[in-house]
Amino acid sequence: MARSPFTLAAAVTAALSGAEVVGARTLTADGDGRFDSAVVTLADGRELVIRVGDDDDTARELAAESLALRALTAGARAMLPFRAPEYIGETRLSDGRALVTELLPGFQIEAGHVPAGRGAAESMGTSIAAVHALPASVVRSAGLAARSAEEAREEIRQLVDRAAATGRVPARLTVRWREAVDDDELWRFESAVTLGGVQSTSFLFDDDDELGPQVVGVVHWHGLSLGDPAVDLAWLSSATDAAGDVHAAYAQASDRTPDGALALRARLLAELEFARWLVHGDAMHRTDIMDDAAGLLEALAEGLRHDDLSVIAQHGDGVDSALDALGRVPETAATRVNTAMETDAYNPHDLLPGEDDPESDGRDDSAAGARDDAEFVGDPTADLSEIEKSDLLPRDAPAPTSEPVNASDHDSDGADPADEAQRAARAALQRWTSSSSE
Repeated sequence: MARSPFTLAAAVTAALSGAEVVGARTLTADGDGRFDSAVVTLADGRELVIRVGDDDDTARELAAESLALRALTAGARAMLPFRAPEYIGETRLSDGRALVTELLPGFQIEAGHVPAGRGAAESMGTSIAAVHALPASVVRSAGLAARSAEEAREEIRQLVDRAAATGRVPARLTVRWREAVDDDELWRFESAVTLGGVQSTSFLFDDDDELGPQVVGVVHWHGLSLGDPAVDLAWLSSATDAAGDVHAAYAQASDRTPDGALALRARLLAELEFARWLVHGDAMHRTDIMDDAAGLLEALAEGLRHDDLSVIAQHGDGVDSALDALGRVPETAATRVNTAMETDAYNPHDLLPGEDDPESDGRDDSAAGARDDAEFVGDPTADLSEIEKSDLLPRDAPAPTSEPVNASDHDSDGADPADEAQRAARAALQRWTSSSSE
């Protein structure tokens, strides 16, 4: 049974000695319902978030979040161009683990609706690069997971083998993934501090009068580790409009050795989320999950029939070619995305009203419903569902460009495309905004 905000507020006083609670409300950004959560207001005006995890998976996630936030020392936080939640305290509530953190203000944007051009996309790329620039000691001194390129590669190899062993993976996908794992050129990267699988909703925005929507906060730190930087870019498979600009901003802001295979590994990791879902269903002995995953994999295999990761790598095609391949995945290929749990910016169910979301009308919710009945281990990397059938590209279609695309281009003679994109981003942000002071 879900705990009331007032029950959760009482627990805050156990986590924070001397706290004087003057108010409590439901955390409207309640994600996928895996946590009991609330926003608690203190007498000094601070607003805190309390989340409670009652099962092993959610308790582990909260424990990892606690460790990661404490690993972000004042020095590490000073290196970031945005805020991360402050760790406040922990306690037990019945049999559940409770974590209390600072509430960060800001607005969130679903991946498929991140606009191209200046503003949100560029700020996201710069923010990811800033995380990856943190010193490895942030992770190592806290005892967090650290993987070399070869270890990351071996993890993927084992995942592919486990998925193939179920007998539910189309042969062409098994071959494709094994060829990618065996391609040495894809795995020549320098490990970096990563969020372990950032999502678009991990970024919190504010609107800057001159620059447009800018990242002011980042949540979802439970995956903080040292590993493949591509893991934090895999979500771009579902941000087809903004992907090019996010990648470009990331590359410009990064002081790391250029990684020509970064976008390809990010796409590979996005595809492998379907394999993770299948392996999860197999481990749980859930035939419904396995059937769901198998359907997603069949759709993925059909959409990627003519695409080859190693061939693309050899010919040096860029981000657009990779996204073109993912853009052909049928709309039924959907994976669950966890929304932020440390902001109270919006109600996910009210984020995009049906009449304002042309993609929602044709979306197949049956697969998502099956997944909602079970727990998902770890954050999914990408949502490949936000694609209308009319958007599926034939093999000889030109790859999408990263130039800003605006609905008003046809009647804006002489307008600067970058300015138009920034205005579109600001207008979209205003649509997504809802009050955080309910």
